[in-house]
Amino acid sequence: MTIISNIYINQGADFSNTVTVLDSAGAALDLTGYTALAQIRKTYESTTAVAFATAFNASRTTGKITISLTDTQTQALESGRYVYDLLITASGGLKSRPVEGIAAVNPSVSRS
Repeated sequence: MTIISNIYINQGADFSNTVTVLDSAGAALDLTGYTALAQIRKTYESTTAVAFATAFNASRTTGKITISLTDTQTQALESGRYVYDLLITASGGLKSRPVEGIAAVNPSVSRS
């Protein structure tokens, strides 16, 4: 089941968000053997994307995945609305998208 979760990214600042992936019974999914890919794009049809770094919790049984962008990556994003999602792949090849939504990039006043 895909959850819609909108996120807010401050331009020029580091960004991090932790997602808890649940199984069909509502319990944390054991992510042992899974890989993850998360991207942000201006529109669904955009051919260019910025990849989030993805990191699993030390104990993959908690279902937690953290997605993040560096300050350099967020500075390069123009302010406005984007779309993003997180795609996970089980060791057997089964793919699922546990979270997706709108990413609002807020403009920065302070610049270095």
